[in-house]
Amino acid sequence: MPASQLPEHRAFASQHATFNHVWSSLLLEELYRLGVRDIALASGSRSAPLTMAAAAHPGFRRHLHFDERGLGFMALGLAKGSGRPVAVIMTSGTAVANLWPAVAEAQLTGVPLIILSADRPPELIDNGANQAIDQQGIFGRYPVHQQNLPSPTPSIPAAFVLSSVDQALARQAHTPGPVHFNCMYPEPLYPGEAYLDFADYLAPLGDWLHSGKPWSPWQLAEAPSPRQPDWEELQGKRGVIIAGRIQDPAQGRAVAELAERLGWPLLADLQSQIRFDGRNLVHADLALQNGDFVAELARAEVLLQFGARLISKRLGQFIKQHPWQDYWLVDPQPARLDPDYRLRRRLVCTPSAFAAAHPLGRESHPWHQLGAHQQGISQQIRAACDRFSELGICHRLNRLIQGQLFVGNSMPARLMDMLGEAGTGPSRVMTNRGASGIDGLIATAFGFSQCSDEPTTLLLGDLSALHDLNSLALLGKASRPLAVILLNNDGGSIFRMLPVPTQDALLETYYCLPHGLHFEHAAAMFGLAYRAPTTLDAFERDYAAALQSGTTLIEIKVPSSEVAEDLKALGAAIRGL
Repeated sequence: MPASQLPEHRAFASQHATFNHVWSSLLLEELYRLGVRDIALASGSRSAPLTMAAAAHPGFRRHLHFDERGLGFMALGLAKGSGRPVAVIMTSGTAVANLWPAVAEAQLTGVPLIILSADRPPELIDNGANQAIDQQGIFGRYPVHQQNLPSPTPSIPAAFVLSSVDQALARQAHTPGPVHFNCMYPEPLYPGEAYLDFADYLAPLGDWLHSGKPWSPWQLAEAPSPRQPDWEELQGKRGVIIAGRIQDPAQGRAVAELAERLGWPLLADLQSQIRFDGRNLVHADLALQNGDFVAELARAEVLLQFGARLISKRLGQFIKQHPWQDYWLVDPQPARLDPDYRLRRRLVCTPSAFAAAHPLGRESHPWHQLGAHQQGISQQIRAACDRFSELGICHRLNRLIQGQLFVGNSMPARLMDMLGEAGTGPSRVMTNRGASGIDGLIATAFGFSQCSDEPTTLLLGDLSALHDLNSLALLGKASRPLAVILLNNDGGSIFRMLPVPTQDALLETYYCLPHGLHFEHAAAMFGLAYRAPTTLDAFERDYAAALQSGTTLIEIKVPSSEVAEDLKALGAAIRGL
């Protein structure tokens, strides 16, 4: 929300329905003063004090969903799109457990969620009380901060509530990820005949009541990236730059510029925001099946990587097996991010901070001929994609994307990573590649779409859509065009590319799980426009129309085994060059 649109600060009210409502209002007011603007809410009775406080506050944007699992992922998308922490309010019991997948994804990708779970007071736990489970530590070690707040009582000062919020968001700023407040509310949960005056209880807060400032914000100084003393030695070698998950397009551009000045090849992941940059070896994943391309890349001596969690398994295997003289990883998330234990140096900073601390003199000429080796491979890819198929749709989509792109997991992420083309590309690319689950993708994409005035495209598979079917209800609320491209290959076709035994129908029965379902009636049920093109030209027309208004579900119906067969044939052609 721009500063010009923020509501003027109002004095904190002294009259509230119950003591539960006092603490709820304190929690939310302090979150607002520390920058939270979006709250995702699901209905519930035990959470009534939090819900009423959120509804009464003029500064929040409120986002509603009836399904807590989808609610968590919607909040995840809002936080990814806005770059701000997002609060999530839900009632007690299994409602809280439904947030577990989104909390795990948030922790693994450093997304700032604030979970405000309502709970029964201690005397109603483990005694048969309704809708009561043990919620303390329910998310394990995934939150970067978690606190079980006691039942609201006048014996605990109001400053305790405010300083608890300050501490939690300070830790979140230092180590991005979810925080969890478990709020143990006794009855009454709703207003009585008249609101009560809590002025005496709030009086010790003094100026905070009308200042608009946080109670005790923590001052965290961001240290600049230290210059590495052997940088000149490293840049004098034959190096490779790999770009993994980078959320800010400006940071991605800093990586591409560094690669160009060094004369090093750039291998950019779909998540890097520079996947479509002309300086990127756009077909590197598939090219790693070609002996000449691999031999040329293997001349590299050192690796400088920005961002982790690469989609390409082939690229990951090359990194693991190549005898690097040195290997540095730059990523602002303070996590190991080294699944093969090959790293020799880990720098916790942004790409632009690294570039600022490591200036270059004149530009160097490229040491490699990888671009020339890739040309024939790119021609093979374009030929394989010149018909209506999963490959054809993803390749065509690479050329057509406008606005933002959210890509689902399993085959969609891999196909978009393999089949890219240099060009304008999307303004931002977002994924859920922390836990890489296929749940919650529709809800996350919806939340992400709400943070931009541009249209958003969601590409996902059929099983992912079935996992999150409830969240189609969110899409009718989209305020900007949202195109959902659903690749329906009747089950988990990715398993056809894995060494699953095929005897006794094991592959079909226990892995691919064919369902025989289509999504036209699902779109109708939730009031969404629907298209099912059968040619690439028809897809192009339907997609262009979908970017103009509302939400459109574009279902791509393809044979179950086709994508595996197409990729196998394409790989053989590339190896034969």
